[in-house]
Amino acid sequence: MENFDYDLQSVQETRNLARQAKLAQTQLAKFNCEQIDVIIRNMVKVAEENAVSLAKMAVEETGFGKVEDKIFKNRFASTELYDFIKPMQTIGVIKDDKVNKLIEIAEPVGVLMGIVPSTNPTSTAIYKSIIAIKSRNGIVFSPHPSALKCTLQAARLMNDAAVAAGAPANIIGCISKPSMNATNELMKCDEVAMIIATGGSAMVKAAYSAGKPALGVGPGNVPAYIERTANISKAVKNIIASKTFDNGTICASEQSVIVEECMRDQVMEEFRRQGGYFMTPAETNQVAKKLFVRGHAMNGKMVGRSAAVIADGAGIAIPPGTKVLLGEQQGVGEEYPLSYEKLTTVLAFYTVKDWQEACDLSIKLLNNGGVGHSLSIHTENHEMVMKFAEKPVFRILVNTASSQGGVGASTGLSPAFTLGCGTWGGSATSDNVTPLHLINIKRVAYGIKDFTENTTPSFSASVAQSASLSGISDDQIMNVVNEVILLLKKRGDN
Repeated sequence: MENFDYDLQSVQETRNLARQAKLAQTQLAKFNCEQIDVIIRNMVKVAEENAVSLAKMAVEETGFGKVEDKIFKNRFASTELYDFIKPMQTIGVIKDDKVNKLIEIAEPVGVLMGIVPSTNPTSTAIYKSIIAIKSRNGIVFSPHPSALKCTLQAARLMNDAAVAAGAPANIIGCISKPSMNATNELMKCDEVAMIIATGGSAMVKAAYSAGKPALGVGPGNVPAYIERTANISKAVKNIIASKTFDNGTICASEQSVIVEECMRDQVMEEFRRQGGYFMTPAETNQVAKKLFVRGHAMNGKMVGRSAAVIADGAGIAIPPGTKVLLGEQQGVGEEYPLSYEKLTTVLAFYTVKDWQEACDLSIKLLNNGGVGHSLSIHTENHEMVMKFAEKPVFRILVNTASSQGGVGASTGLSPAFTLGCGTWGGSATSDNVTPLHLINIKRVAYGIKDFTENTTPSFSASVAQSASLSGISDDQIMNVVNEVILLLKKRGDN
């Protein structure tokens, strides 16, 4: 196709990948549990063997995050994920209700389209490949152009590992000539049955407008509230560990810290002690100007960068060893740029009078680009946890690092790199996406009630039958029934 324009080559490649995946998935749909498990185990093995090289590729290509944390992500998306999903029933009869005579049978969705973000380019590809195969689906990836090489390599490794263990050829594909035309073609082609979109808001909205089932996730903008009963040292340690994990590239990472007046000084001192730097108003403005372009869109050169890189880019001096930059904000919205999502090592800092004010501020922050996603609270008061559980999010993360907690690394949530935001956030699910979201369930239902004859007794007949057993005459029964009917009519309850 060397004589064709790039966009035409891109679209044709996409069509070929979708057709090949469809043929492969039709064969995979016939595999049993044991065959699928053998395939996944080999995929996990290969992911483990290449966790380091893929992490290095991702950082080198995108400039985002840290190699050691991307290694963890790659392993989490394979080994930890496998341990969690191994007992899941996704094939054949998954439930047999003897009492209600109802049998549930799992069927694969078909071919999936996986949209992969540049912030988590290899771990997301590994994760989506494994959950797709677990549910006997094929998958074709649309990589972010700035992370093409590493995503393509991750997809190739997963496909080769699956095929080597018995899967049909081309069960996992990836576009090597990315373009918007190719992405749109893949979204709308007949072979694709469902879209799993992880990425920017525009891409997720496009996935939902493609005219087919989609699982998309929105931005986070997670507020972290340190309540007055919290262990301050531990809370700050968790927040810094989360925000510096892969330099804040996980959408569940904290974006704002909220503290009460009574503990403001203690919290600020603890942040400074653990590597936080509180910027002056002028420095905050300088950093904000570097962080965002075209309104609230993150500057790619600042995504997933260390505090030192951001400070240097903004022309401000910070102490050696600084881990996160904090800027005080007095409100939410256009005039307060740090109130928006920042996928890097920068936090907004807010002071409130009490928990009620913290509640109101949390809702404003969530409605500023993070509704439905996650909220973090540090407290020793369970009643306070339940008050904040009323907020419009689907992950309330308590006394833990929000990044690790949201993806299920430090909590009991399902291990995932696609975190649904529910209807509040414009998502079809509020869950951490697992293979159970990628199956159809057919139901075999036996008749358990006979409706061939009208065997339901009338109200008066039922009362009469019951009364006769008690020795009451038919005339007495009908008098009672008539009085009840008359009373109901008077009350207007016919």
